[in-house]
Amino acid sequence: MGPLRMEVTLLCCVVVVLGALPFSSDAQLDPSFYRNTCPSVHSIVREVIRNVSKSDPRMLASLIRLHFHDCFVQGCDASILLNNTDTIVSEQEALPNINSIRGLDVVNQIKTAVENACPGVVSCADILTLAAEISSVLAQGPDWKVPLGRKDSLTANRTLANQNLPAPFFNLTLLKAAFAVQGLNTTDLVALSGAHTFGRAQCSTFVNRLYNFSNTGNPDPTLNTTYLQTLRAVCPNGGGGTNLTNFDPTTPDKFDKNYYSNLQVHKGLLQSDQELFSTIGADTIDIVNRFSSNQTLFFESFKAAMIKMGNIGVLTGSQGEIRKQCNFVNGNSAGLATLATKESSEDGLVSSI
Repeated sequence: MGPLRMEVTLLCCVVVVLGALPFSSDAQLDPSFYRNTCPSVHSIVREVIRNVSKSDPRMLASLIRLHFHDCFVQGCDASILLNNTDTIVSEQEALPNINSIRGLDVVNQIKTAVENACPGVVSCADILTLAAEISSVLAQGPDWKVPLGRKDSLTANRTLANQNLPAPFFNLTLLKAAFAVQGLNTTDLVALSGAHTFGRAQCSTFVNRLYNFSNTGNPDPTLNTTYLQTLRAVCPNGGGGTNLTNFDPTTPDKFDKNYYSNLQVHKGLLQSDQELFSTIGADTIDIVNRFSSNQTLFFESFKAAMIKMGNIGVLTGSQGEIRKQCNFVNGNSAGLATLATKESSEDGLVSSI
């Protein structure tokens, strides 16, 4: 399939679901939702993540990414956590997720701790949302009051996971289309992409930029030549593609504005990163420049975008349920086909965020 045909096909896949998504309602979400029923939920979630991040600092980025991968598929309903069963086709085996998502075991640790304190009260969807905010704070990034009160889905949708999650080779047109499907605008796109200020990615997500960009036989011309040599040392031509490198070569485990400074000197790791700055005439260039020069502005925009994303397609009230275990719906443990428990060593294998 030629590059143009592939781009058109991908764009059609993105657009075809427009209108099918249950867009966000501010519904009954409230930061104080658990004030009376589980007042310690935030501190419980924080303690588990803090302990895990001591030995695996990359987990902070992985948990933010896990929240993103959940919300872009039928809304923020913890559908990504559901394992295969006789009736559920898990999103975990969708192309953007398989051998990519991390943090599933950590979410289960959190759920166990929360259930011990407040049984049957806190949803897995809210745990994912809280985990993302707490991960940002623990990485010295912004904090915000997380609207709570989501219910968990009774279904998953692997087809939507394959269609809705943006890929690392997306150009700006495809990125904007993928975010528009979710009701997110260009500023949201640039702000949420800033989550690539920490974490790591596999060589397979960007190796085409190093040796054979767009089937030219040459590297991506928007890639800094010094950075190119650094990446080639990590990702040899014809290698297995599983080696890891930092998204941000300057402060790899810190949540800051350096992602945007890297784009300005053509050191965006993924094509979808660099597209925000190197697309000629793009309205994203000014946003990148403003975020690069003003970390407070970036943090405020990131907070607003995370809250907006966290409201996509939420289930509230009598919708959905509070799962007892995050990996399967209540009463459906019989016939459970548990996926491999080994956590992947990759962050964001296919998704661009």
